[in-house]
Amino acid sequence: MAAASGYDLRFDSGRICLDLVATVGGRLSEAPVDRLGGVEPLRAWLLGAGLVPGGTSLDVVDHRWLVRFRAARDLLHRIVHTEVEGHAAGADLERMNALAVTAPPALRAVRTPDGTLVRALAGKPDCGALLSQIARDAVQLLTDPVARGQLRRCEGETCSLLYLDTSRGRRRRWCSSEICGNRERVARHRRRVAPNSA
Repeated sequence: MAAASGYDLRFDSGRICLDLVATVGGRLSEAPVDRLGGVEPLRAWLLGAGLVPGGTSLDVVDHRWLVRFRAARDLLHRIVHTEVEGHAAGADLERMNALAVTAPPALRAVRTPDGTLVRALAGKPDCGALLSQIARDAVQLLTDPVARGQLRRCEGETCSLLYLDTSRGRRRRWCSSEICGNRERVARHRRRVAPNSA
């Protein structure tokens, strides 16, 4: 899989568990893109996704974290896609539940020099606690009938991203109108024009 730029790390699906799944783009294409191509992109994703407060030292994040986050990402991808397709997740569901058992990271309020209160972790970041936070989000998503009813798969030909459709009328079709939606509009235009150009 090709690596992606820092810009590609953020996808706002509406849920942190789906944002982790979205760190692989183009799963259905010939060249999927792994946006967690190393330890530094993982650190950037943890901060950008808001799993840890800004300014948190992420020196503890290493290759072992990367392996665990990628495994959790693939697990959640299988579970959520299986559920969207109306099938049972089986053993994968038990793995997700096991991840969710660990206590999520403890937060505390600290005062900055200018007197503002900000969030900070009570201790060093813990891989299991952060993965638990993501797994708990997946549990909540899959067991909440309203959220689950908003769950959609992008209709882009090579896209497998999932998102919550909170649009008016629930008519959203793509993860991104600018990317997948635009590709579909261009392809539709080419199909219309192609017969006339012969």
